[in-house]
Amino acid sequence: MLLIAGNNINLANILTWGAFSYPIIFLVTDATNRIHGVKSARIIVYIGFITGVILSLIFADKRIALASGTAFLISQMLDIFLFDKLRNASWWKAPVISSFTASFIDTIIFFSLAFAGTGWPWVNWALGDFTAKLIMIAILLYPFKLLVTFYPKPSKATP
Repeated sequence: MLLIAGNNINLANILTWGAFSYPIIFLVTDATNRIHGVKSARIIVYIGFITGVILSLIFADKRIALASGTAFLISQMLDIFLFDKLRNASWWKAPVISSFTASFIDTIIFFSLAFAGTGWPWVNWALGDFTAKLIMIAILLYPFKLLVTFYPKPSKATP
């Protein structure tokens, strides 16, 4: 529980697991993209997509599974595309801009597909979820820098 201006707010009612897990996925995708390139990043996304859809179909409502899978695939592909376009800018621009933009799109797609027309306060949930994603992106920026700085560079085979 969180107490804000005299009101009790249960964070479990306004945040999803995606608020915390998706920025970590963006970190992995962006680090893979930086170190191994676009093709490797896409392979990771496809594996994550298949795994996520299977788990969502087992543990969640079909509408939630569809919304989650759709949002994941579109936002991750957008992240990879933007990161690749910005890869030669300052070290922080590609991960921040691509993760911010893709998280925004992910949030819009997921919450509108999962909850539009239900009468539930999904717009408020989406705002809280997106805010948590932004905080996570900021927290994970330095670990991204460490990963790409200290990860052994792939060796180039000599002809």
